[in-house]
Amino acid sequence: MTRRIVTSLAILSVLFGTAAAVYGWGVWGHCKINRGAILALPREMGLFYYNHADFITEESVAPDIRKYTMGDSTEFPRHYIDLENYGYTNAAAMPKTIEAARARFGKDSVNSSGTLPWTIQETMTKLTAAMKAKNKTEILFLSANLGHYIADAHMPLHTTVNHDGQLTDQRGIHALWESQIPEQFGKNYSLWAEAHFIKNVEKETWAIIDSSHKLITPLLYNDKKMRKDKPTEMLYKIGMNGQPEKNKYGQKIHAYEYAHVYSELLNGMVEGQMRSAISATASFWYTAWVNAGKPDLTDLDPKYLTDRNEKFYKEDIAFWKKGKVTGYKVVNEY
Repeated sequence: MTRRIVTSLAILSVLFGTAAAVYGWGVWGHCKINRGAILALPREMGLFYYNHADFITEESVAPDIRKYTMGDSTEFPRHYIDLENYGYTNAAAMPKTIEAARARFGKDSVNSSGTLPWTIQETMTKLTAAMKAKNKTEILFLSANLGHYIADAHMPLHTTVNHDGQLTDQRGIHALWESQIPEQFGKNYSLWAEAHFIKNVEKETWAIIDSSHKLITPLLYNDKKMRKDKPTEMLYKIGMNGQPEKNKYGQKIHAYEYAHVYSELLNGMVEGQMRSAISATASFWYTAWVNAGKPDLTDLDPKYLTDRNEKFYKEDIAFWKKGKVTGYKVVNEY
């Protein structure tokens, strides 16, 4: 691992120019979540992950690159699940596997309605197998991708057909919640968490989905209440041409004051979901390792690499215990 500062310019330059909105916590959020999850791991496996923190951090947005830049249509449904289309009432009533979902609802319907929870479970199974085989490349790749999907599951609007408030005249709410607010106010978040063993991966996956889905009502309600009867100049940051400014992805930038008040009305929702995503990501990684028999991962790297990084690891852990994720830099979207 090169020393500490990760610059995601390369990733951003690839993502720039995509016509579609970059959904899923944005670059800032995904990088923060995967990086924090590394620090939340127990030392016995945490040092191995820390040796490759740069890769796992930057690869946190790889699934979005596959969607938008590579045009991989098979990637899209992995990032969300429109629970209303499945007649969702509770997790117990949902299909246990993606095959069962396709058998019940039809392949085309499942592809359009999303497969996020089953994607998490499938990726988890593959990561456990990679751990057992001590396949370093697959461990790192699957860990980074699993972190992305788990983070998406903590974004409430990834669990509904009204994914961008388009059904309630609230377009732009998705990017405001997941990207602009954490980027602008996240420096004050306390994100400390620890990994724990997950007894039932399927049950935990659906618990995350269900918990996120229940946040949709306050998420939309507070924005709706704020934007009622407000002129454009109070909703958005206005440029010299008198029109709302847009970020590098073509999304309208909400006024700082609007974003700040909305964030306050949410009463820590964004911070809490980010912290939960970090805890869950670390816990899924840890559980895969335990279920694989706790393989010794230290011999997958040369000893000098681990010895060299241990000093930096201790420094970052000290900040982590204060709730801060350090060690990388991402170019802002807002």
